[in-house]
Amino acid sequence: MTKNDADAYTGVSETPEHLVFDEGALTDYMKANVDGFSGPIEVKKFKGGQSNPTYLITTPAKKYVLRRKPPGKLLPSAHAVEREYRVMTALGGQGFPVPKTYSLCEDESVIGTAFFLMDFVEGRIFWDSSLPDVAIADRAPLFNALINTLADLHMIDHEAAGLGDYGKPGNYFERQVGRWSKQYKGAETGTIEEMNRLIEWLPTAVPSDDATTVVHGDFRFDNAIMHPSEPKTLAVLDWELSTLGHPLADFTYFLMCYFFPRDVRGGLAGLDLKALGIPGVDDAVRIYCERTGRDGVPDLDYCLAYNMFRIAAIIQGVYARSLQGNASSPEAAKMGEQVRPLAMLAWSFAVKAGADS
Repeated sequence: MTKNDADAYTGVSETPEHLVFDEGALTDYMKANVDGFSGPIEVKKFKGGQSNPTYLITTPAKKYVLRRKPPGKLLPSAHAVEREYRVMTALGGQGFPVPKTYSLCEDESVIGTAFFLMDFVEGRIFWDSSLPDVAIADRAPLFNALINTLADLHMIDHEAAGLGDYGKPGNYFERQVGRWSKQYKGAETGTIEEMNRLIEWLPTAVPSDDATTVVHGDFRFDNAIMHPSEPKTLAVLDWELSTLGHPLADFTYFLMCYFFPRDVRGGLAGLDLKALGIPGVDDAVRIYCERTGRDGVPDLDYCLAYNMFRIAAIIQGVYARSLQGNASSPEAAKMGEQVRPLAMLAWSFAVKAGADS
């Protein structure tokens, strides 16, 4: 991701007219439901968050974040802010780094859609996985911290956290391939042959390992807030895609940054990682496995093919919403250009995993 691309997603701006809501109604709601709240409020929209519009709520004493469903017709099971609120609240109770949550409002009469409120966390968000603004010596510690954070998530006892029914245990890959195939077809705007091939092949080669943990579903640097000066994760954001699932699906999703080109989500492909002080794929696998006690990451190529297919389907959904006029960010339309290259890259890993070329 270039600096200009990152700037398009960073910071806040005035709220677009179609995403404006009644600030008086929100103030009344917060007075009644948020302990310690005192107005008045100032509302700005974060530039990022194409899926669920996200706002900075500033008061004289404190800053909050509001995350809501977008207006308009939505894909089935998408934009589940209720699930985000639930998992963040539960994981916070287990000591996992998430923003403190305050209240979930499912009454659409307040601001027009369901929303929840949480703390605003000050820190660093990195939009480029090569960490160009970080000293070389500080890059590996940041990677290590983020990988260890994901490993810690996968070691949480989801039953003890009250998340035993947060998803269906087992058959994760099979169910997810079915789900995202359906979502993709529901948002399809043109034929991409590699996506059709993946839809056919992925269900035929599902890994036999069937572990179950809480999975984030979109774990990467730009969905985490790092400490302002230390290699420490302060908060993991954007839990919309979280569920009970396979931890290696979650981990290999993070690994995709190593295979993406520079112009796709700030990928690392083609860079001299050693010169940059960034741990390679093998190092990342070692760090994760040491933290979780695993011997290795089997079915790596299948997992990468699956994840790239999945992100292509997600991006296609964002693009389709932009055409309908209810995506949160004007940058969403540009994302449609990423779907075909992602599908082609996914299919290349499917071939490595044994698919007929």
